[in-house]
Parts: sequence; C-alpha cells; structure tokens
Amino acid sequence: MIGYVTLGVSDMERAKAFYADLLSDQGAKVLLDMGRIAFIGKSMSAPMLAVCVPFNEEPNHPGNGNMVALPAGSKEGVDEMYKKAIELGATCDGEPGQRIPNQFYGAYVKDPDGNKLAFFVFG
Repeated sequence: MIGYVTLGVSDMERAKAFYADLLSDQGAKVLLDMGRIAFIGKSMSAPMLAVCVPFNEEPNHPGNGNMVALPAGSKEGVDEMYKKAIELGATCDGEPGQRIPNQFYGAYVKDPDGNKLAFFVFG
C-alpha cells in the first residue's frame, strides 16, 4: 500500500549514510540517488524510504506527530536497530521496551535531522 515515505533532511550525504547503514541488515541500500532526493530500500518495487532536501529549498522541519515506523522482526531486532541508530548519531526518544503488554514492543529515536523513527514488533 505504501510506495515510499519521504523525510526532509538538511544534509543529504549524512542522511543517505545514516539510513543506508541503519537499514543494511535488512538488505536495504541506496537504490536511486537523484541529487536532492535518494530512495533507500530493497528494490524499487518494494516500499522505500526517501530522504530529500525540501523542494521549496526552505529548511526541513520534522512534523509534530509524524513518525516513520520500521519493522524490526523481533524484540532483539528492535534492540539492535535502536542501538545502531544511536551509534549512527540518532538521539533517544524512548528506549526499547514492551509498550502494550503482549501486543507491541518498540523503541523510538530521532534521526540527525530530528525526524522521529520507531522500531517495532507486534507481540
């Protein structure tokens, strides 16, 4: 249902490196780089994450209430993605933990541009 999600960034090289490295364990890489926008994923026919310098050339601003949730596959996967994101320069916005008993385990970070990410697994 989702083709791609776009996050506005201030530094394309930093953003591409952050997301390509963060998602590399899931088989993702930069698939298409068009200068001011780059698409990161497993294939052009699967859901992707795009990073871009805003088209209007105004500064990027993370939205209040906007968040991209990235599946981690397991509780251990959530922990690993959270740790890796922090090592890559993200800031903590909620350490890994069981959020809803027996239903949802997740962790939250903000990328170097302040965009909020969730790493999660249902169960």
